Amino acid sequence: MDVNQAIVKTLELVGVDHVFGGSGQVNATMLLALKKSKQIKTLIVRNEQAASFMACGYAMFSDKLGVCFATGGPGAFNLFSGMAVALYDSLPIIGITGYASAPNRGKGALNESTGLNRTPDSHKMFSATTKKSFIIEDPDKTCDILEEAINTAFEGRPGPVHIHVPKNITVAEVKNFREIKLAIKPVLPDSKKIAEAANTIAKSIQSNEQIMALIGYGSIRSHAEKEVLDFVEKFQIPFATTMDAKGVLPEDHPLALGVLGTSGDLGAKNYFDNSKLVIAIGNSFAQNATFGFKADSYSAKTLIHINIDEKEINKVYKATIGIVSDVKPAITRIAQELSKKISKVEPKTANKETWYDTPIEHKGSKIHPGEMVKIMSRNLPPNSIIMGDAGSHMLWLNCYLKLTKNQRYQNPGSFGPMASHVNGSIGVKCANPDKTVICGCGDGAYLMAGFELLTAVQYDIPVIWVIFDNGEFNVIKKFLINLFGEHAFMQFQNPDYVKYAEACGSYCTRVEKLEDFEPAFKKALASGKPALIDVVVESEVYPPFSLAKV
Repeated sequence: MDVNQAIVKTLELVGVDHVFGGSGQVNATMLLALKKSKQIKTLIVRNEQAASFMACGYAMFSDKLGVCFATGGPGAFNLFSGMAVALYDSLPIIGITGYASAPNRGKGALNESTGLNRTPDSHKMFSATTKKSFIIEDPDKTCDILEEAINTAFEGRPGPVHIHVPKNITVAEVKNFREIKLAIKPVLPDSKKIAEAANTIAKSIQSNEQIMALIGYGSIRSHAEKEVLDFVEKFQIPFATTMDAKGVLPEDHPLALGVLGTSGDLGAKNYFDNSKLVIAIGNSFAQNATFGFKADSYSAKTLIHINIDEKEINKVYKATIGIVSDVKPAITRIAQELSKKISKVEPKTANKETWYDTPIEHKGSKIHPGEMVKIMSRNLPPNSIIMGDAGSHMLWLNCYLKLTKNQRYQNPGSFGPMASHVNGSIGVKCANPDKTVICGCGDGAYLMAGFELLTAVQYDIPVIWVIFDNGEFNVIKKFLINLFGEHAFMQFQNPDYVKYAEACGSYCTRVEKLEDFEPAFKKALASGKPALIDVVVESEVYPPFSLAKV
């Protein structure tokens, strides 16, 4: 068994069934090993950056390891954006890239990136963009490195890892192949912190103080949906979510306040302002969720903050009680301790004031994006996953989707590259074949990565892309107008998406009237094939969003 075969066999053993990558001379022999796998489906993309985003999507709503690969040098460098997304967003992925053979280093070998003699240093670059980067120099160390790398990707706060495989090492014999051991220790809470949190919540309930739960994406990664729902229901705690946890609990629940943040719901903001105790569950206090890191947001509040990463505690706001833990065990144990002190809480109903329920007044000739999203929301199948790419459409989706049937919405996170979810949605579908996957994207984002429609068609990955077509970078335009009273270089031309999709072998329709969107959307849902819907939306309207002044 050579190094390539050892890598592929190990990926099979840890449950990987899809990998995403690009072809190149330095990693070409790995493709032969992947070809022989009966378990792993290999998707060759049009650009390696797309492979890194697909690997992120593959890991996003699953317990699976996302895998992307590329040749050395330029192919490897194309993976950096996805690695950064995974690092920001706590996604366990592994990037495998080629590297110059030891005898050729420093000589300017093809695709060399050793840092020697005016070549870029990819090892330092990947080390700065992942939890750890490795180089396999000895084939008999292959299994040891894979074991450490995969455990590192999953342990504690998940994230990306990277492995360089030198060209001459790829086909070297591994004399000591073994099945790796996954020894991922759970991150459990300190008992004293749990008792302190339970006492604090109990006193607040007994004093009839206003309490709010703020639920973040850590609850999704922890699969703590049931535990969090049981907690807020038992103790009648109204809750809001951050944008990237939207849908984690049903948004039609009596205790649901909507989304808290600069593009969030007014009811959530009002309730937050008047709350004395906030229980932040799996939050990192990102810019959107903190109204631009508003300094005094928690100055008059008691803050209980649960996060798997101790570095997140006190990073933005000083926690009254900081609990370093995975969400599920922490919230379970708090509920157990609190039940000893509080046996019954009078039922509450949150005072809802959401954008979804607010009438939209629009007299323009083109489709209002919010109205279109409302129609999308009403027609979403249960368990759907909606991916919003970076731009104003992400905010329209956040405001006007109402997720009630175990549906999920995901924005591109704090790193936030455009096109990440145009591509990442393919990886999401590969990991969740039983769920409907929809990408809501701007035309600007789609044009950055739209050729991966060919990838979806080639491998029969039925994702639906809904393009918000306004011919401009809408939210950036508004940002410039707000600050300077003018904008520059915001408009661009779009292709004929129907002809483009037909050339790729995909269904597409252009929608110019609101009443035509629902039948088009239903047809795409029923097709079971990759599909584009090009929706001509109004450009002179902007999502509810508090744009920063600095």
